[in-house]
Amino acid sequence: MPGSWAIILCPDFIGRITKPKKIIGITGTNGKTTVANMLEDILTQNNIPFFCNRSGSNVNTGIASALIANSNLLGHPKQDLAVLELDERSAPKLYPYLQPDILICTNIFRDSCKRNAHAEFILSILNQEIPKGTKLVLNGDDPLCSSICPENDRVYFSIDHLDTDKTVCENIVNDAPICPNCSGPLTHDVVRYHHIGRVHCTRCGYCSPEADYLATDIDLSAMTMTVKSGETQSTYSLPNSSTINIYNTLAVISGLLEFGLTPEQIRVPLQTLHISETRYMETETPNGKKIILHLAKAQNPIACSRAFENVRNAPGRKSVLLLLDDRHDAMHTVESKAWLYDTDFEFLNDDSIVQLILVGARHYDTYLRALLADIPENRITHMRNERDAVSALDAHADTIFILYEIHSISLSEEIRQSILDSAWAKGEKPAGD
Repeated sequence: MPGSWAIILCPDFIGRITKPKKIIGITGTNGKTTVANMLEDILTQNNIPFFCNRSGSNVNTGIASALIANSNLLGHPKQDLAVLELDERSAPKLYPYLQPDILICTNIFRDSCKRNAHAEFILSILNQEIPKGTKLVLNGDDPLCSSICPENDRVYFSIDHLDTDKTVCENIVNDAPICPNCSGPLTHDVVRYHHIGRVHCTRCGYCSPEADYLATDIDLSAMTMTVKSGETQSTYSLPNSSTINIYNTLAVISGLLEFGLTPEQIRVPLQTLHISETRYMETETPNGKKIILHLAKAQNPIACSRAFENVRNAPGRKSVLLLLDDRHDAMHTVESKAWLYDTDFEFLNDDSIVQLILVGARHYDTYLRALLADIPENRITHMRNERDAVSALDAHADTIFILYEIHSISLSEEIRQSILDSAWAKGEKPAGD
């Protein structure tokens, strides 16, 4: 509310209010909030004062509110450092008035059909709007991200090797099929997911940049990785084993090292950090089974596909409950369902996934998409009422995955609690079994 009124009364308000001496920005399609939260937690544990927009939005009104809330009566900032999550689509309303000293970019993908369904559209906005004096910390394994603002000072972070590396993309979507330099066909030497990996162009010689911060020796049993920078290297803890969160952790380390923290100042806090429970939470039931809440970000085919692949790769027999709907949009618009067909539902067609439960107002849309992914019909249950899903759980599943969108956090928690109270979680024999 404060930021909204400030911009209504004064459209260039962000440019007029006094900014802190240093600003660290975090942008990109996926991972912004996770990276920002981890970075802020590490600064807090090092007793470095700052303010952020963690409890607000990442568009211009949210940034304005954060600046207002952290200024004194004379309009001067209370802290010398701000850490700001910055929506990439809002760049024209932010960067003309606010120049980050360091800007971390996690990746560039297509997103909601309404806002930024074309990755090159977002790339063109960032190229036009990012200030020339901003130092960039870029994902060197993303051909789109690494090509942002070539005239700016920059460093790249990259992952050296993963046991899951492929040479062929399994995903429906590849947002970088052509060379960003000459528009010739790109050869993908290493594929992690979608267009993330290492590439080269045989026409002009373009290739993925050399990393300034390279993650090596990734040990998922010990949950550690080594980061090499020049002649130095340090080992850090990993808060999560998924590939995208390895990249997120590496982005945090790279950004904070560029800011001036020592490896020790980063290493110690990382040992106790976890991914935010609004993104991922695991609960063990009284009978030793698991309930996992996993953000899937409806209307975002890349984030959903990452969640689906994480479910497929998890051990044991799994039931999957999808809370993907557009009810929060219903008062103003109806979201196109085209994003479902960019999303890799095929990852849920796996023998380890014994049940797929589709709920909500759009359950017939997701049911159709699941059938087109050749998921056996006898594994699929779909219904209108989300709360009825608990009674439909397969008693033989070892783990329940609840995949939910950002607007369904409270509903997902309510369903998790209902599952904890159910016969499935207590190890009791279900009625009629």
